[in-house]
Amino acid sequence: MGGGDVIRVLTVGLEEREANDIRSLSGGAPMVSHLDLPRILVDGSRLFVERRSGPGWLPVSHVVFHSIYAHDLEFLAALALWGGPCLPDAAAMMDCRLRLPCLVRALRFSRFGAPPRGYISPGATFTAPQGEERVAKWGNWHCGEDKARFAGTWTAPENAGALVEPFLPGEAVRVCLIGDRAWQLRLGGEGWKKSIHEDDAAFLEPDPELVADARAVQAGLGLEVLANDYIVSNDGTSRHLLEVNHVPNVDRFPEIRDAFCTFAADWLRARDGEVLVD
Repeated sequence: MGGGDVIRVLTVGLEEREANDIRSLSGGAPMVSHLDLPRILVDGSRLFVERRSGPGWLPVSHVVFHSIYAHDLEFLAALALWGGPCLPDAAAMMDCRLRLPCLVRALRFSRFGAPPRGYISPGATFTAPQGEERVAKWGNWHCGEDKARFAGTWTAPENAGALVEPFLPGEAVRVCLIGDRAWQLRLGGEGWKKSIHEDDAAFLEPDPELVADARAVQAGLGLEVLANDYIVSNDGTSRHLLEVNHVPNVDRFPEIRDAFCTFAADWLRARDGEVLVD
């Protein structure tokens, strides 16, 4: 990074390899990297992060955040309160961190929001119409966790309400957006829970309508990076948005990993000098 201004980049959640690549591609900016969620301090327009070793705090001018933690909502809110340059946008990540509110927001921008969803309060029981199957989703994790497929009745956990939607047969796909680049992936796995981590997950020819829909959601939510999961019916005639990943996996496929590192480095170079470190 050029321009003569002193900066320090904080990366959160990135493996050392990705952090090093971003540092190299951005011109060798000073960087402190935390794989786990670090302690931070916001003092007005100034942001500080705990040192990786020894006492004290380091001033930070830019943040690259790429992970999901059990208790990171307040961390994202603190970054939004700070208001400095953060990739992805801190306020947008904060708004999208909880799975159900994020989906509700995304449905305002998607063409493929049907069919209507339902909701069940913690500890309540839902009865599916005879001959129909439903899927319940609760909590705020992705990757197939906290989901149940059922016919008949199903009772939500005592500590969590659940989204309830019809079970839709078809092919599960993901549209991943990093800046102005887009990929479509077939999610893999033998069961009904599909994942990007399965061996048979693979690239597909992008469907222009799905890419356009993901772009509309991306713009509406204000995220530079996003991945939408869809179900495409077996005959290919209908598409249904399932959920939005505001921090999509980028290390499963080398092409996406490299694109993310390049995008983050370009983002840093474009913002060199926005915030000064004393």
